[in-house]
Amino acid sequence: MGQDQTKQQIEKGLQLYQSNQTEKALQVWMKVLEKGSDLVGRFRVLGCLVTAHSEMGRYKEMLKFAVVQIDTARGLEDADFLLESYLNLARSNEKLCEFHKTISYCKTCLGLPGTRAGAQLGGQVSLSMGNAFLGLSLFQKALESFEKALRYAHNNDDTMLECRVCCSLGSFYAQVKESMKIALQHGDRPLQALCLLCFADIHRSRGDLETAFPRYDSAMSIMTEIGNRLGQVHVLLGVAKCWMARKVQDKALDAIEKAQDLAEEVGNKLSQLKLHCLSESIYRSKGLQRELRTHVVRFHECVEETELYCGLCGESIGERNSRLQALPCSHIFHLRCLQNNGTRSCPNCRRSSMKPGFV
Repeated sequence: MGQDQTKQQIEKGLQLYQSNQTEKALQVWMKVLEKGSDLVGRFRVLGCLVTAHSEMGRYKEMLKFAVVQIDTARGLEDADFLLESYLNLARSNEKLCEFHKTISYCKTCLGLPGTRAGAQLGGQVSLSMGNAFLGLSLFQKALESFEKALRYAHNNDDTMLECRVCCSLGSFYAQVKESMKIALQHGDRPLQALCLLCFADIHRSRGDLETAFPRYDSAMSIMTEIGNRLGQVHVLLGVAKCWMARKVQDKALDAIEKAQDLAEEVGNKLSQLKLHCLSESIYRSKGLQRELRTHVVRFHECVEETELYCGLCGESIGERNSRLQALPCSHIFHLRCLQNNGTRSCPNCRRSSMKPGFV
């Protein structure tokens, strides 16, 4: 079957599928798969089969075709095709509740070099990762992923993606609400504080700042009562983002300063990094170069103190999406740097690295 005939048959299958003749559409696509020799055509028809089986709830079949699509994408040696196929593999595992695998495949998507499809599919990758984190009850990570997906949707005017993110946020809210009910029944103050913080973050991500502020106040009250200083940092971070959304930069800076003091007290470098990033953004918008330089310097100092940089190329880890490799000795490098280095031992401590783990 030639390229033109393959395109015609794929289109015929789509028309049948859109007119609710699903089984006939599947038959047409399977014939293309059996007889088609064009790799691009095979890739496209596999995408149709993945989508169709997903919508029919046949998730094992969905996964089967996603695996075949990955092999086809590798044969095409194109990053855009790889991104799409890894996303389908992540979605398949998400549907089968294989959440750890979903997160792994999503990270692979994010680690691929810049692609034309990246801007279009990046939001869907973040959404799938958020759903996986939610399935594992990792609420903060889930919300961060949903917020990224929502930003993609808004930046690209993707109303369908925005609708799907809002549905996931609804499920997220329901789970947090159930956790809050349990916390109240058992008088679990730390869990109550965490749930209030999650509620506040949800309302902030939706732009409902009027509801978010009182939730942050309640969370801060409990965090202070139980002496959770790191929790207070997270609350103040959320409050600062609310003030930034309202363009009230001075109040945002006040919240950041309080959070920075607490983060330094407990020695939490990751929180300090986030706070310096927010400060940079505010001072850049204000055009205050001296303060901006101060926070840029402090940001890089934190990066060095936490060793969040590749020991081979010297670049900061996290500034761009790159696949990482953690060696048994716990030292972390860019995967590409280790591959280019060609050594079988850790470049830092020279220990054997026969069984690396991927991050």
